Amino acid sequence: MLERFTRSLNLKEVDKVPVCSVTQTGTTDLMRMTGTSWPKAFTDPKEMAALSVAGYEIAGFEGIRYPFTSFDIPKAFGCSYSGGTLDSPPYQTDFPCKNLKDIGNVVIPDNLYESHGIQSMIEATGLLRKELTDKGYEAPLIAGILGPASFASCVAGVNNFLMWCIREPDALKELFKIGAEVSAEYANLLYDHGADSVIIIDSEAGPDLFPPPLFRTMVLPFYKRMTNQMKGLNMLHMCGDATEILEPIADSGFLGVSLEEKVDISYAAETVGDRICLIGNVSPSNEMLLQKPAVVKQAAKHCIEDGVRILAPGCGIAPWTPLDNLKALVAARDEYYVEKGLL
Repeated sequence: MLERFTRSLNLKEVDKVPVCSVTQTGTTDLMRMTGTSWPKAFTDPKEMAALSVAGYEIAGFEGIRYPFTSFDIPKAFGCSYSGGTLDSPPYQTDFPCKNLKDIGNVVIPDNLYESHGIQSMIEATGLLRKELTDKGYEAPLIAGILGPASFASCVAGVNNFLMWCIREPDALKELFKIGAEVSAEYANLLYDHGADSVIIIDSEAGPDLFPPPLFRTMVLPFYKRMTNQMKGLNMLHMCGDATEILEPIADSGFLGVSLEEKVDISYAAETVGDRICLIGNVSPSNEMLLQKPAVVKQAAKHCIEDGVRILAPGCGIAPWTPLDNLKALVAARDEYYVEKGLL
């Protein structure tokens, strides 16, 4: 599975596309079956590891993705969050940059990687790597962390982020710079502890929030800097309709990009599919949460036909998604190749 995943990210031929989730895999069904629970699994390394492995062992995903939230970096920089619940992740309650002059106070703490959230991730990485080794599992271990635009949005607050990208772009770039440096260093730390791949979650850089004309000048240079520094397999996740920025994303150095269902995969494949691995993009809400397995299978087969190289939900899986629909994603991939006479 790791070889298939690696070859797909590197745009090489595979026997069949991998199927996994590169975003969020915690569901109430998997919690119940493993004796784990949110919000404990957000920060407890053992619960995080046990629930993450369930996506592979029970749902059949060909990858083990963790964690289930992304507040570890922002909390270390002074952001505050709610605790989260059984079926919802924490939400942000406060941020340190109330005005422009506060940006000058944002510095990388000397003990950043000793913070509780990051230490939990490091410990969970070690636990997962040991379990994969002990059990002989060949699935890729995929860690998710925030990217520079998401970091800036958390530290400055969404309203400031939206205003400053137009009125004070140079100031906002200072936050991007810090976020990019931390993301690259943190990714390498996770690689060193056993992660096979790191996916950078950076939806705030997408057209739904960030003006596309500014992406190439304000975001792309930081992506290139990050990917030049990252030591392992890397991916980017972008929520919303990222169609307008597919070209610069393909130039960013990321091996793969996870795209929401708002993006027409056939168009993306035609435009940049020979330059970056397309990942997605079955709807986690309209199809995986709300529909029957047959509908999930139909959508998944369309994604393969349209050109995804890794079949996955378009974004994080909703906690109440039925287990049968998770399994349907894997079954659809196998059925597709049988129906095409390729297996």
